[in-house]
Amino acid sequence: MFVMKRREFISLLGGAAAWPLAARAQQVSMRRIGVLMSVAEDSAEGQARVAALVTRLEQLGWSDGRNVLIDYRWSAGDAERLRRNVAELIALSPDVILVSGGTAAVAAVQQATRTVPIVFTIILDPVGAGLVESLARPGGNATGFTVNEYGFGAKWLELLKEIAPGVKRVAIIREAGTTVGGGQLAAIQAVAPALGMELIPIGVRDAGEIERGVTVFARSPNGGLIVTGSAQAADHRDLIVTLATRHKLPAVYYGRFFVTAGGLMSYGPDYLEQHWRAAEYVNRILKGEKPADLPVQAPTKYETVINLKTAKELGLTVPPTLLARADEVIE
Repeated sequence: MFVMKRREFISLLGGAAAWPLAARAQQVSMRRIGVLMSVAEDSAEGQARVAALVTRLEQLGWSDGRNVLIDYRWSAGDAERLRRNVAELIALSPDVILVSGGTAAVAAVQQATRTVPIVFTIILDPVGAGLVESLARPGGNATGFTVNEYGFGAKWLELLKEIAPGVKRVAIIREAGTTVGGGQLAAIQAVAPALGMELIPIGVRDAGEIERGVTVFARSPNGGLIVTGSAQAADHRDLIVTLATRHKLPAVYYGRFFVTAGGLMSYGPDYLEQHWRAAEYVNRILKGEKPADLPVQAPTKYETVINLKTAKELGLTVPPTLLARADEVIE
């Protein structure tokens, strides 16, 4: 009888001892993803990007709180907050960091670590910015998804001419002093003479520069805007849309979120699809692949979005052929 009880006691002890081991094993298997967002936490666009990412991760078997922990940080265009967010994420020892938008954000993470894998989205020129060695073979600790090509500049100008034929002068809101800003402007300049357009570049270093530039530009007639891709333009989205409305300037933007905020028209990649695909790269890295071996991918889905309410306020009649080509029409 005593022997049986002793065996049961030893068995019980063994089971109890196994619980901490099991718990430790579970902790070891719990992976960690850092997510660094360039936009504000309360923005509809930012929440939609996160939803696309999380939905795809769950489809791939990664559930937040079950086998992975996802830590979010939102920079909202604030350089000091970005530096703080990067430090906080690195301190959490993530297995991979997803950086949503902004060359400066990716560069900040790379300055902090050359070992933690990085998956980026919405980056214009990762090679020119020094984030990767090449698109086919990134070579370092970062890979991801580019947002568009410089040739988009020609498409933006053509769309502006189509929706607002009376436009003769175009202010190009761009990120000055970068390969990205210069490349996009060059593409627009290449087609401007054939379309009879005069171009006036406006930098986006701060809100004051944008407001002064657009206000001076709007003093002459027959003007329009093109807003090229940059983190700074995204940060000042509301200001740019407000200025275009105030001065009755037809505008073509690089992203849908400008049009949902009241802008006239956009043409560019589907940003939500980029985050969906980024989840697949995160999954592959968590399963052992290295960023250096995962090629940087170009967009596969583009969208044209038109705001009919804004067109009406500007006194524009959108051509039926353009409406038929639109992926989304906001009324």
